Amino acid sequence: MSSFTFKQFTIRQDRCAMKVGTDGVLLGAWATGGDRILDIGTGTGLVALMMAQRFPKATVTGIEIDDAAAMQATENVASSPFHERIDIERCALQDFNSQSKYDAITCNPPFFEESLKCPDKTRNTARHTDTLPYSTLFEHCHDMLTDEGTLSIIIPADYLSKVQQECAYCSLFINETLYIKTTERKPAKRILLAIGRHIKNSPRSSTAILMANAKRSEWYENLTKDFYLS
Repeated sequence: MSSFTFKQFTIRQDRCAMKVGTDGVLLGAWATGGDRILDIGTGTGLVALMMAQRFPKATVTGIEIDDAAAMQATENVASSPFHERIDIERCALQDFNSQSKYDAITCNPPFFEESLKCPDKTRNTARHTDTLPYSTLFEHCHDMLTDEGTLSIIIPADYLSKVQQECAYCSLFINETLYIKTTERKPAKRILLAIGRHIKNSPRSSTAILMANAKRSEWYENLTKDFYLS
């Protein structure tokens, strides 16, 4: 599918290795917001656009290491109603210089470690942690978050212990953990995390995307109702 149409914007994705998927939609619809938002590894610009829609007073910056994806994200933003509040920069997180801190950061990070790679280099960059290890992500986010800011990420469920360890090394704390099941009877496949610089209440909960009849659950329907056309 070369494009994906939401209620207020369209994502064109023919030049991006990673297409619109459930992980990005979940993150963009759930993440904590603020007045200054940074989306790391913005890809098509999906999460940046969702955050701009959810938080009308926010300015959003999306950074992307891949040239083609950064260009496509820029075009997706330019054709959206939120183009005046979103800026896309082509750079790696390690090279990103911000003049001020962010009270909200989002990231759907690469997640494969030490696994076989495919011949598509851009897809490898999007999916493997070689270019953005968790240690690097958390180190930079610690420095760029405001004192009360929140980093919102989505990870595979079996990477939680790794993320907990890397957060501890960088003096970050997981303040909310939401386990996401595809259906109620299946084990959690994904986890949404809210991470900050201070220890707060750390609720843990779980929910499902689909009901037994394969229809969207009430939770997922309410979460995404402002984005999906139907």
